[in-house]
Amino acid sequence: MGNSGNASIIGNIAKSGGTVAYNTSSDYRLKENEVDISDGITRLKLLKPYRFNFKTDPSKTVDGFFAHEVTPAVPEAISGEKDGEEMQSIDQSKLVPLLTAALQEAITKIETLETKVAALESS
Repeated sequence: MGNSGNASIIGNIAKSGGTVAYNTSSDYRLKENEVDISDGITRLKLLKPYRFNFKTDPSKTVDGFFAHEVTPAVPEAISGEKDGEEMQSIDQSKLVPLLTAALQEAITKIETLETKVAALESS
């Protein structure tokens, strides 16, 4: 892609040794209208992670989500419509920015509480 800013390139799959990377375009030159995620914890609390098995493999339990339940919090992570003709799917990598924002918000709250506790203990 180089520096052309070709917006039609949206990522690639790269192999290096025994490792495969699924890369999504993320260069700042391709983006606009950015705003901070300020409601990470609120949106994170909408997510309902489960342990389940797929009907096709009853012996294997996995962690995950139901696509239709993720839609209100991270609609861009979901393909398809609930009860639509095709089964829904989820791109779990699109949850990472929300998880990061929620964790940053939680860390800020913890640090604030630690400061307040330290001040109370020293008085």
